[in-house]
Amino acid sequence: MKRREFMAVTAVALALPSLALAHGPTRQKVTLTAEVAADPAEVWAAIGNFQDMSWHPAVFDSSGAGGNAIDATRVLTLGQAGGPTISEILYKHSDEKMSYSYRITEVAVEVLPVTNYSSHVTVKPRDGGGSLVEWRGAFYRGYPNNDPPPELSDEAAIAAVSAVYQAGLDALVERFGAPGS
Repeated sequence: MKRREFMAVTAVALALPSLALAHGPTRQKVTLTAEVAADPAEVWAAIGNFQDMSWHPAVFDSSGAGGNAIDATRVLTLGQAGGPTISEILYKHSDEKMSYSYRITEVAVEVLPVTNYSSHVTVKPRDGGGSLVEWRGAFYRGYPNNDPPPELSDEAAIAAVSAVYQAGLDALVERFGAPGS
């Protein structure tokens, strides 16, 4: 190898580690599940309507247009009248598979510290009776650049999404009971 080629290869090799650190955020994923005593059809009847998220304790009101059709929209008002909002759009819905998928189109990072968020909710039959409810999401943290402030970090995004999912799943267990209870 000629000296010039060796120097070029060496320069690239030395630069690679710093380039890896400068790539920005990575897509985060959260999946939580809950087992409930009710049959899947009963659980789906409670959560399968994209326009109605009244089953979630953080949601004060949900309104929207389009029902369960692709590109239906909803706006969730959190906490109380006049509370912060999250706007979402439906991109998959199947009563047969008891699942739907949606994306957030607008949310303040102070409300939910994420960007480019998509989520999937499904209800499945559980071995031995009852249902398994799965809620999974993928997203980027609320701060798109390197060195995010703590409240907009990967950890903050994961914790916030996990808390939303857990609160909703806990409400379903409270409503329908846990298997065997």
